[in-house]
Amino acid sequence: MEKVIGWIGTGVMGAPMAGHLLQAGYSLRVFTRNPEKASALLAQGASWCDSPAKAAEGADVVGVMVGFPEDVEQVFLGEEGILSTVRPGALLIDFTTSSPALARRVAEAAEAKGACALDAPVSGGDVGARNASLSIMVGGDATGFKEALPLLECLGKTRVHQGPPGSGQHTKMVNQIIIASTMISLCEALLYARRSGLDPELVLQSISSGAAASWGLSNLVPRMLRQDYAPGFFVEHFVKDMGIALAESRAMGLHLPGLELAEQLYRNLVELGHAKSGTQALILALEAMNAG
Repeated sequence: MEKVIGWIGTGVMGAPMAGHLLQAGYSLRVFTRNPEKASALLAQGASWCDSPAKAAEGADVVGVMVGFPEDVEQVFLGEEGILSTVRPGALLIDFTTSSPALARRVAEAAEAKGACALDAPVSGGDVGARNASLSIMVGGDATGFKEALPLLECLGKTRVHQGPPGSGQHTKMVNQIIIASTMISLCEALLYARRSGLDPELVLQSISSGAAASWGLSNLVPRMLRQDYAPGFFVEHFVKDMGIALAESRAMGLHLPGLELAEQLYRNLVELGHAKSGTQALILALEAMNAG
């Protein structure tokens, strides 16, 4: 019999990820705080649940893609959370970018219920979610990872088991640290191209396949040029991620000045009213610094 999947979170990334599982033939139960965001999935055959607990009740697998660590804690450990109804033997997969310490807490609580919890944050943004080309970084039990692979193959092209609980989240922090400084350089390069009188579109043709090539250069700079700041990944979520990375770094005795600068620039962007914009809106904060 095909696995029954409970799914919590149908935002910019959660909705297309859940859609891939439906298309693969899995039976899907959905809960999200805003039911309207689940309407397309319900039209495709998913069933609605009134709480994470209801979505998890009797499910073989529960997938979670929410926004903040406090959401993860509530969804898993709250009064109407997943672990209040999860059956022994169930597999729980948290795709949210959250804290390594919380991932370990959830894994321990799941183990006490006879279930297995994996922390499996993803990278690739809205494009990767829609195209099922995400990179999935997994922490948790190795047997649980093997069990999860058929589902993960529906969602991403790269699926790597990084180690024990929390390892997936630590790996995602490495990813976000790289992106943080990269985003600054992309914006600075675009400002330089404009100020020097170059045509940015022509510049992209030259540098996109050279040593400066990157995912951000190919996917986010064109959005900046179109002044398209719609979220593929929310600024407020990136600020959250950088905060987690900085806290973990300080706990390990690391000083990461590039990450500190990026976090401050993104906090400036939030103050400009762009918490709900995509991360490519950072160009607006740097333009403001260079105005006049």
